[in-house]
Amino acid sequence: MKKNLVLALSGVLVVAAAAGTWWWSGAKSRSAAATQTAGAGAPAVVTLAAAQKQNVPVTVQVNGSVVSLNSVDLRPQVTNTVREVHVKEGQFVKAGQLLFTLDDRPDQANLAKARAQQQRDEAMQADLERQYKRSQDLMAQNFIAKSALDATLSQLEAQRAAVAADRAAVQSAQVALGYATLRAPIAGRIGAVNIYPGTLVQPSLSLVTITQLDPIAVSFPVPEGKLQDLLQAAREHTPVEALVAGRKAPLKGALSFVDNTVDPLIGTVRAKAVFDNADQALWPGQFVETRITVRTIENATVLPASALMMLAEGSSVYVVDAELKAARRKVQAVYNFGTQVVVTGVEPGEQVVIEGKQNVRPGGKVRIDAPASQPQQKQQPGNAAPGPSPGSAASVVPSSASVVAERERT
Repeated sequence: MKKNLVLALSGVLVVAAAAGTWWWSGAKSRSAAATQTAGAGAPAVVTLAAAQKQNVPVTVQVNGSVVSLNSVDLRPQVTNTVREVHVKEGQFVKAGQLLFTLDDRPDQANLAKARAQQQRDEAMQADLERQYKRSQDLMAQNFIAKSALDATLSQLEAQRAAVAADRAAVQSAQVALGYATLRAPIAGRIGAVNIYPGTLVQPSLSLVTITQLDPIAVSFPVPEGKLQDLLQAAREHTPVEALVAGRKAPLKGALSFVDNTVDPLIGTVRAKAVFDNADQALWPGQFVETRITVRTIENATVLPASALMMLAEGSSVYVVDAELKAARRKVQAVYNFGTQVVVTGVEPGEQVVIEGKQNVRPGGKVRIDAPASQPQQKQQPGNAAPGPSPGSAASVVPSSASVVAERERT
């Protein structure tokens, strides 16, 4: 009896051990299969965007400063006393308008003296010319020697030179008298006036500054990499916009000047644009934001900048075909503007990955994430919930929880 019981227990143990071994082997096989399936790669959840074909303007937007086209620091030419001030500070004046009058009495006296000296020498010159003519007649009749005629001629030529000097002295006195009136050399706005009647002025003293406000210029730096484009734009008088604080619409001007040297310290070249400024929206010394389109890239291929991957071998993107397979492709970034980039190596209309690139493998399958910005449609009984089309592009990054859930379902 005991022997039969021992045999029965031994058989049960053998069967249990065999069953455990079989179950453990099957579990390992199922785990390996699951691991292999997961390793084969579940479709990565991504967001796509289509490459666009468009004309892209190359725009330079930098800060500039307003400068006057003409600014004159008015100074007297002589030391004299101010007799009258004809303008007020802050006043707009025209070219040639009278600004200051100096005491001109000494200059008037000097001019009168020079004219009197000229008249006296001219009278002496007329007398010597008459004497020279008589001497010529006497010489023809052999009443005087030729040396006497030559002496009279020498006196006449000396007197002619004296008359010429007198005329120059009169002109000099007239010029000095002209210094007594100071007129505006340009049209513009008068600055501060600190000169009053009775003030003694001299050439080292500035009377007033006149600044031209209309038209006016904006000076701004441009990176030297765009120098050739800038020179071409200057030849075509390309429009320039100035963005002024407090104004909604930008001011319109034209590129007029590019400096002849590049600043080696900061690698920029100075440019200047001219603006009409009848309403004084621009003021000398003011900082404004300038914007100029130096050229246009025709028929460019444009992608979201987020599609680019910066790798050791260069820039590349993931391109997704109609079968939702991703392929890595090298591209070259030509020009960045905002959140977009102009590239070569991708054809317009091709779909590129802009979100979820970290989960994509070359040649692997992808699944397009539904845009979260679109409202979800309620599923009707008996109808399947609509899903995104294979070629649609989404603007929302898929959450990590949705990616994990999708892999678990796969």
